[in-house]
Amino acid sequence: MLDPQRTIDELKALRELTGDEHGAQRVAFTDTWVAARAFLKEKLDALPVTQHLDAAGNWWAILPGESDRALLIGGHLDSVPNGGWLDGCLNVLAGLEVLRRVNEQYAGRPPVTLKLVDWADEEGARFGRSLYGSSAAGGNLDVTEMRKLKDRDGVSLEDALSRVGITLADAPDARAELQGAAAYLELHIEQGPVLEHLDLPLGAVLGTVGVERHTVTFHGQAAHSGSTPMNVRKDAFLAAGRFGQAIYDIAGRHGGVCTVGSVKTLPGIVTSVVETCELTLDQRHLDADKLAAMWQDAQDAATQFAQEAGCTVTFGSLWNIEPIPFHPMLIDAAEASILTVTPTAHRLPSGPLHDAAEVARAGVPTVMLFVQSLRGISHNKIEDTREDHLALSVQALDELTSRTMDWIAKGI
Repeated sequence: MLDPQRTIDELKALRELTGDEHGAQRVAFTDTWVAARAFLKEKLDALPVTQHLDAAGNWWAILPGESDRALLIGGHLDSVPNGGWLDGCLNVLAGLEVLRRVNEQYAGRPPVTLKLVDWADEEGARFGRSLYGSSAAGGNLDVTEMRKLKDRDGVSLEDALSRVGITLADAPDARAELQGAAAYLELHIEQGPVLEHLDLPLGAVLGTVGVERHTVTFHGQAAHSGSTPMNVRKDAFLAAGRFGQAIYDIAGRHGGVCTVGSVKTLPGIVTSVVETCELTLDQRHLDADKLAAMWQDAQDAATQFAQEAGCTVTFGSLWNIEPIPFHPMLIDAAEASILTVTPTAHRLPSGPLHDAAEVARAGVPTVMLFVQSLRGISHNKIEDTREDHLALSVQALDELTSRTMDWIAKGI
């Protein structure tokens, strides 16, 4: 009853409809995104489901069951500009295929209600705010802050939403969509190299990592680059350079990741010792205590290197989110589902954030499946996954759906 090849064919058809030579162009709230949604709706029209747009712009398809308790399967059709053909839309179209199988097996009346959701603007590529639709449903959307957002052409998020029939002020009402939600499942490409390096097609996701983002600014003294001896300089870049190396030791010590993403120097001319050097630091870990320890170690290292260079250092906060672990039973179920289609499974955290994180934050038992990404590349037109691995991922999601429906039906 399940046809994974149909999912692969539909993914290719969506690529033809919404991509070009530069990659996927399904940026949220654009005409191409609307066309992608119409493609999905046409497929869903063949099933005995009800469909609706919620207050935040998420698209729902509901197959009523014997129980009102609902199993949610979610993903997102939107992409980054010049994105890949699988990021987000694999989740939705694989969920569509599972919905077909469940409908056929149970003659349109499964033991629990099944809901497929296409979350609006997971990527945040246009307005800089990721997880828009799922955060609205999860109760974590600040409408006042969202009203401030504009794209590069000066179009406000509020106006972009209005153009496709969504009222920003009503977005928090999407919280009602999670009432009765007993579990949430999401399949996604890994977007990283771990599974490929292990030569494994699939992985069970432990949760999404916590993130700490800060500025680290070293303050030295500008001086002529020709007349100032090396031993008397107060070189902010010297401290910054040592710090950039130290974050690798910090990440290794705690088992997380640390990234200096940008560096800005002042006065920024070739004939002056650097007076000010500002870095942006991104740190991620699945364990909250270890994430806090990484940030403390980074501050200690920056302070030490500043003193050694005759400088001072200040710190600024950019953004943070706590680690969000997924449901232990569903992680076990995800691993067991993988083992029904391939001999080996692997558990791993998700470095990127996903809509699943917002659903889990809202208190819904949640888990994700990852399928291998070739070269670990995503958000790029060369993003790809082997077709046999895509087929396995649809099969694993289908098995996980059955196991989770049984779990919900038993009221565990």
